[in-house]
Amino acid sequence: MTIPKTQSLFTLFLFILVILNNIIAEARRSSRGGFHGTKLFVFGDSYVDTGNFLRSGSYKPPNGITFPGKPAGRFSDGRVLTDYIASFLGIRTPVAYRYRNYVEKSKLQHGMNYAQGGTGIFNSILTNGPNLTTQINSFQKLVQLNVYTKHDLRSSVALVNVGGNDYATFLQTNGNLKDVGAFSSGLVNQLCLDLKRIEVMGVRKIAITLMMPMGCAPQQSVNTSYTKCAELPNVVARNHNQKLLHCLANLKQSSVFITLDLYNTFNSIISSMARKRAKNPRLMNPLEPCVRVEVEKEGKHKYKVCEKPEASFFWDQAHPSQNGWHSVYSQLQSSLHQLLQN
Repeated sequence: MTIPKTQSLFTLFLFILVILNNIIAEARRSSRGGFHGTKLFVFGDSYVDTGNFLRSGSYKPPNGITFPGKPAGRFSDGRVLTDYIASFLGIRTPVAYRYRNYVEKSKLQHGMNYAQGGTGIFNSILTNGPNLTTQINSFQKLVQLNVYTKHDLRSSVALVNVGGNDYATFLQTNGNLKDVGAFSSGLVNQLCLDLKRIEVMGVRKIAITLMMPMGCAPQQSVNTSYTKCAELPNVVARNHNQKLLHCLANLKQSSVFITLDLYNTFNSIISSMARKRAKNPRLMNPLEPCVRVEVEKEGKHKYKVCEKPEASFFWDQAHPSQNGWHSVYSQLQSSLHQLLQN
């Protein structure tokens, strides 16, 4: 039986179309990083925590009102840095370590988040939660239990954001930031040891954030009625970042270490928003928090949310809003592309 020429051409056309669709889909997965089973392992504090600090404000209103619509363990109205980086890699946000035994095993395939709000490189007076070394210990135990294999680690990414709570602890303990230099040196040295430990365990791509401009957080800029950033905390942040960059440059590396410059990124976005507001005063001040918390009688808390959270940069006294994190992520993408290189 002879197949009509038109039918044969149509069949060939369909076959080519299927092949092209498969190639395009594979290219998209690869470009987003969701190729070869990429996993994301997260360490640090509230900037990257997605649910580990159970008894905290992250599980209370109004957190989560933008995403997922209710409090869910993020110190924001919605997504935080972890969510955006996971999306960039083409995977789902990794499960919080606290819930590792309460989810299906399949949900562990995207990695795990060990970060907890209030924690630091050293122990923090803000919480008795696990410091960075303890978080890495928890990671190591799961590797020893073969929850994650050496092959998993070689094709995965570690994200580390930590340090802010260490300086907050220093400030509360000493009353000021004078003589913080020696403390900062010890802090950065320990951080580099922790980063090296993650590398030695087998993770081949490690992203470490530089300290954000601490003086621009509303809890600091409130002293200027939110008109400008406090300079001394920003000097401390800049010195911390210089020491960290120097330490990383002298670290013997077999892995890819990339720095995510929160300091200049935050400053750039805040400056841009301030210039726009100078032309249109109705726009929100980027140094002001969107949510204000007041303490009523009998210790009850009352909060007030700004009219447009989607137009804010800071959500509360210390943390960016979802819009703030999205703006930061958009500027960091050129750095993140290094994570996709073989």
